[in-house]
Amino acid sequence: MFPHRTPRHQSLRPFAAVMAGLMLAAPAGALAQSTPSVHSDDPFSLMRGTQQPGEKRPVKLEARLAEDGNVMRDGLFWRVFTTIPDTNGRLRLVASAEGGTKTIELSPGDYFINCAFGRASATRKVRIAHEAGEAEQISFVLNAGGLMLNARLGDGKPASASELRFSVYEDHDDRRELVAEDIAPGSILRLRAGTYDVVSSYGTLNAETHARLKVKAGEITDAKLKINAAEVTLKLAGETGGEALADTAWTVLGASGDVLTESSSAMPTMILAEGSYTAVARNHDNLFEKTFTVSSAGTEDVELLLSENKANTDADGFD
Repeated sequence: MFPHRTPRHQSLRPFAAVMAGLMLAAPAGALAQSTPSVHSDDPFSLMRGTQQPGEKRPVKLEARLAEDGNVMRDGLFWRVFTTIPDTNGRLRLVASAEGGTKTIELSPGDYFINCAFGRASATRKVRIAHEAGEAEQISFVLNAGGLMLNARLGDGKPASASELRFSVYEDHDDRRELVAEDIAPGSILRLRAGTYDVVSSYGTLNAETHARLKVKAGEITDAKLKINAAEVTLKLAGETGGEALADTAWTVLGASGDVLTESSSAMPTMILAEGSYTAVARNHDNLFEKTFTVSSAGTEDVELLLSENKANTDADGFD
């Protein structure tokens, strides 16, 4: 499905202001909300040259991911628009279709044809001639590929899929723009060929990894990011290995003393990036604290003892 090499991306030059509202890089699902129509309610559309009278002609639409790639069999979303905006400044949707290669019937005239593949798309202005005959064939090269993301921990074990999400960004005119977020591991993101910044978030606190990845036309980039983090469980007990004491409230501080998270669970579990932390436990009117270090060991247990980890309440930061 994903052959090789990267051609030049096809883009639309005329009518740039009008086509900006066409959502050229939007996901296919977001493009299917208009109802196609082959008849115009505007009696002056023919005079303006949008379509011309005459018998409809079959038009065959096909697309490839790369110049030398195979014709796509599925995953495409086609939309055909008039070239003249209506009184609201919008281009009228003439036809739409999903799948791979499609044949539609169009009256002679000028059209914008948009082909979308996930978040990659291309638009062309075409003219359908009056001459009858075989179906007119219009081919697109989308210059697109796929990006599949996953991550492993520092000890080589796979990260928990339920705790792992990705966000993808693209540099555009000196701005960093969000392309997609909350991406589950193992899913394939369909993108234009190019370079993207990827952020993996493990858990909900501070475990993040950044990577700059390249997507090639006609190929799937399978990236596995390394996350230096661990799942940490806290416990306050009367003795080593004893049961966790109820009615305990927790605060976890970073190395600089900033509060990362709080919990009222007797044995809270959280994911933390590698580094030094301080766990503060409040049980009734007593405070306990312990400094600990997180490494990429997958899971770690941090146990505070009543007899050993009583906090110095005279120090700054304790009430």
